[in-house]
Amino acid sequence: MSRAWLWVLIGGVFETLWATTMDLSEGFSDVFWTAVTILILPISVVFLNKGMKMGLPTGPSYSVWVGIGAVGSVLMGMALFGEFPSPTGYLFLFLIIAGVIGLNIVTESSEE
Repeated sequence: MSRAWLWVLIGGVFETLWATTMDLSEGFSDVFWTAVTILILPISVVFLNKGMKMGLPTGPSYSVWVGIGAVGSVLMGMALFGEFPSPTGYLFLFLIIAGVIGLNIVTESSEE
């Protein structure tokens, strides 16, 4: 994995965190979790931007970033809130994971 993809991966983790804290904010009515969400959200975007500045193309970078956030949010929902997908949901979750891995493999940075 290149350093550029590592930045996108870290950004995806922060994407998962802000989505989770947004849920914990209860519609932005809990001041603490709202503040945490507002602090974490731009960090996620900064890491995505850092990967793209290192030469990753926009489409695959954004897709991988969102995919990591989507899968991570489902996993956090399972772990923290008991929100389990249907059997078909697991299939589609697997397809997202396969797409993220596939885009990472076939996309080269312009600096590589």
